[in-house]
Amino acid sequence: MPIQEVKKIWMNGKMVDWHDATIHVLTHGLHYGSGVFEGIRAYKTPEGTAVFRLTDHIKRLRNSAKIYFMDIPFTDEELIAATKELVKVNEVDSCYIRPLVYRGYGEMGLNPLNADVDVSIACWPWGAYLGEEGIKHGIRAKVSSYRRIDANVLPPASKATGNYLNSILAKVEVIHSGYDEAVMLNAHGYVTDGPGENIFMVKDGVLYTPPTHAGALEGLTRDSLITIANDLGYAVVEDNLVRSDLYLADEAFFSGTAAEVVPIREVDDRVIGEPGPITKALQDVFFKAMKGEVDEYKDWCELV
Repeated sequence: MPIQEVKKIWMNGKMVDWHDATIHVLTHGLHYGSGVFEGIRAYKTPEGTAVFRLTDHIKRLRNSAKIYFMDIPFTDEELIAATKELVKVNEVDSCYIRPLVYRGYGEMGLNPLNADVDVSIACWPWGAYLGEEGIKHGIRAKVSSYRRIDANVLPPASKATGNYLNSILAKVEVIHSGYDEAVMLNAHGYVTDGPGENIFMVKDGVLYTPPTHAGALEGLTRDSLITIANDLGYAVVEDNLVRSDLYLADEAFFSGTAAEVVPIREVDDRVIGEPGPITKALQDVFFKAMKGEVDEYKDWCELV
């Protein structure tokens, strides 16, 4: 999806013009995938532009960095303030936000510990990742032949840049086969997630989602939806799922910051159908919550 340019990007404590936000070709992260990142969204709310669960995203960014022995040279408070200032400077009501922590220029090789740790934050207007039509009517998914990386191979608990080569292989495979998105299984054959989303299914009125120990990222949209589902009175079960569970589901959907909440209408050509009542109910509350329209979830929206 094309990137829409804005005015500034925050880099290592300074606002830099969009086209000047560059790195050296020998940057460590470019060669070895030694970086971690977040995907965050800001939305226009009745009280002004607000960033959805910004503090939680920055905490997860720091946790991702910790797994890879990367000491972020800014406090959480500084990163939160920088994010809000960036959204203000770029004069965007709603946008996608991409903080990136990466090992910079000056060291080469597989011992990264002496490399500088650089930080950037960018934002730009970005619509629905899987399309507005997908949000309304659902998408077609296919189980990928590429397995989700194991926690003892590359920890999925860290939102690390190099991890997403695994996701890219799965995404391209299913796109070439005519589908919209991939479903990924772990080495034991259990469902984990999509290439960049968590996954849920509904059976007999109960909501199911894979546990994080199966390989799923601890998604903040996932966490928000579990909270909303519980508040709406739906039972939520975190348990191992196999691909046939998805085939026989009454409803299914992906969740994530970029994707938001996207129904799944088919898996491996097994028709699930148009978005069901539980999916629609969760979509309705979540979309209102992220825009600051639900009082009990207003603390998720951090005004810039």
